[in-house]
Amino acid sequence: MISDRNKISILAVGGSVRDLILGRQPNDFDFLVAKGTVADFQKAFPRAKPVGKSYEVFFMNGLEFSFPRFTGNSTEETIDLDLAARDFTINCFALDQDGELYIHPKGLEDYASKTLRPAFADTFKIDPLRVFRAATFLARFPDFTAHSSLIEGMREAGKQGLLENIAPDRIGVELIKAMKSEKPGNFIKTLNEADCLHPWFKELANSDKIPAGPPKFHDKSVLGHTAEVMDKVAGNPITSWMAMCHDLGKVLTSEKYLPSHRGHDKKGIKPAKELASRLLLPNKYIKAGELAPELHMNCGNYTILRPGTKVDLLTKLNSQRLVENMADLCKADRGVDSMKEAHSDLVEILKVHLAEEDRNLGKKSGDKLRDLRAKRLKELN
Repeated sequence: MISDRNKISILAVGGSVRDLILGRQPNDFDFLVAKGTVADFQKAFPRAKPVGKSYEVFFMNGLEFSFPRFTGNSTEETIDLDLAARDFTINCFALDQDGELYIHPKGLEDYASKTLRPAFADTFKIDPLRVFRAATFLARFPDFTAHSSLIEGMREAGKQGLLENIAPDRIGVELIKAMKSEKPGNFIKTLNEADCLHPWFKELANSDKIPAGPPKFHDKSVLGHTAEVMDKVAGNPITSWMAMCHDLGKVLTSEKYLPSHRGHDKKGIKPAKELASRLLLPNKYIKAGELAPELHMNCGNYTILRPGTKVDLLTKLNSQRLVENMADLCKADRGVDSMKEAHSDLVEILKVHLAEEDRNLGKKSGDKLRDLRAKRLKELN
């Protein structure tokens, strides 16, 4: 990590060091050039490509090398200044080639108590995206709790409108990271606690005040139930995203009809699409988000559906390769494996094909194929 000791000193910093301390396998490696000029660095690493705007950042072999935003009177002071300007104390670690560890003054304390705390008071003002990084962190590391100053800082950033001008794709990246985490539900719970669902996740705003359904079936709010289902399907980011979207229609229920939510499945299609599109999510997420609210009620009642309805449902899900995802979502939502026969049914209907003379006839061919497949399911039952 050090090239030409007299001129350049490079340390591993941030999340990779944190993961090592937490006993996890590091995934992303970032490095700090704590000593040496840009010219020294480029001479030592001519293949490094400059990408930084506000301060010097280079990429080489998929790794990021950044120069300090603040320079002290010594290498040690420069490292301390850099750590103090990072996002959260638990990320304020630097490790040199000799194994010497540099730490934010609160770093070890927060590591020991599993606390997520801002590294400095204005962390969210410097980079408002850190609001969403905080929510993602608490999804990835559910044994950590948010320090009161973290929630207060996030809330203040929201009040000041600092979240409005963040590039949407950057928020989408944080969301997908959260969907891949151990407790994806913590992402929306954290944003809700800090009043930061607006403007990017406004479809869930006030969902913590809306009952998820009649007490006979639900004992949580829409947000609480949504987070719970997200956590139950943790491990598959697409399914976690579908869980996040499946009850968005309930937020649109008129107060006079509560706690019932008749028609929330169809009502949820539009907000799910708008949410995914706003965050510039991949098309796979957009389609999955739309199908989750639209089909989860029928999928939850799969065993009592008519053969033709089953064919329609399976055909639509299979076109997006989402049959297993929906089955997992419904099991988490209902507590029963309502679609346990769906996979075998899909295998059977895909065996059914049109005769040569019935093909290429437009809607007539589609209707004929549907009828034949429905007939096949009826014969099986």
